[in-house]
Amino acid sequence: MTPGDNGASTPEDDDPFGYLYADGQARGAQPPSGGYGYPNSVSRVRTVGERSYGAQQAGQGVPQQGAYGQPNAHYQAPETLPGGAPASRRPAAPAPGRRGPNTKGLLIGAIAVVAAVVIGIGVAMINGNTDDDKSGNEAGSTPTQSQTSSPSPSGSGSATSDSMQSDASALTPAGGASTASEVKGATSSDGSYVTGLNQPGASVSWNVNAPSDGPYTLFVYYSAAGDDQSMSVTVNGTPFGSKLGLENYRHAKDGDFANGWTRSYVWPTLKQGSNTISISCGSGDKCNVLISNVKLKPGQVKKDS
Repeated sequence: MTPGDNGASTPEDDDPFGYLYADGQARGAQPPSGGYGYPNSVSRVRTVGERSYGAQQAGQGVPQQGAYGQPNAHYQAPETLPGGAPASRRPAAPAPGRRGPNTKGLLIGAIAVVAAVVIGIGVAMINGNTDDDKSGNEAGSTPTQSQTSSPSPSGSGSATSDSMQSDASALTPAGGASTASEVKGATSSDGSYVTGLNQPGASVSWNVNAPSDGPYTLFVYYSAAGDDQSMSVTVNGTPFGSKLGLENYRHAKDGDFANGWTRSYVWPTLKQGSNTISISCGSGDKCNVLISNVKLKPGQVKKDS
């Protein structure tokens, strides 16, 4: 063996194309005639199926494949083997469909919007009514100085010791009028009232101190029974300009003064300091009333409290 030469070729080292190269020809390679082209080359031509794999020969444990197109006697389907694939595959669950719109949530949202609108309208109406009430209590509202106005029925009006209000017992009757207390229900603090006003020239007067010049509201608390009544008003000897309406708001029957107590008002203009206000039965007046007390408030208002 020469250096670099590993000796005679073995079947694994044979080059079937060695005859094409100079070194192969130097080793005596010839064109193939059954072997690989080298001297003493091993012929590997075998019958198909006769080659052994790991010391097993054909027919000794290695199943042979049948002819093309013919069933193989050694073949078994995977599902017939122990632990093999199941006979049928379980179908995959269908993908969930797309959900429709949340109609319940939309309905709740719509109801909330409607409720908010209704609440807003209600608040606006309440605020509007409040503004109307305030405007009715401000000075300068109608009726004017030459007019009178009669309110809706009211049983309130009990007088106190305030200098801007007075019971009948502190008023000055004249012309046949007098003070009494037999009829029940009078709104004065002591139950007193002025009677006998239903005759020409009869009157009742009140001396009051006004804190400043300007318009005021004179509230008169009275009882009327039967027909509506009206009387004349003078301020410091000057006629007010129109009648004081004394209507039968309680719808009391004729003579039933106990159930006819209510109030009315006019808007006179007073001067600062002492003023005399008179309510009298003048020409053309109807004066069948009882007057229990009077009250004065600055400005032209419609409420006595």
